[in-house]
Amino acid sequence: MLIVASDVEVLARFGRALADPIRCRVLLALRDAPAYPADLAEALGISRTRLSNHLACLRDCGLVVTVPDGRRTRYEIAHERLAHALDDLRTAVVAVETDRTCADAAEKGCC
Repeated sequence: MLIVASDVEVLARFGRALADPIRCRVLLALRDAPAYPADLAEALGISRTRLSNHLACLRDCGLVVTVPDGRRTRYEIAHERLAHALDDLRTAVVAVETDRTCADAAEKGCC
């Protein structure tokens, strides 16, 4: 049975996925084109095992899907709207002033 997540759950999953730079790189690579794990690992310069863990997280978050292709499995962004959302987020963050940080950045470890 398909269960629709609440708005908060969706944002939390998206945030968890984007919290790691490798997962961000995977999403950006898949935004451009579907790929096989071996090719992704080589392109990102990481081990297949490490990539597998990140792909599992992205699958669990609902951001990527697997597509059987003979004896291989291809990964792709779960929905084209996610690719647009990644672009929107990337450009929104670029628009943030780089010399600004939160007042509590040193204490809370943010920004």
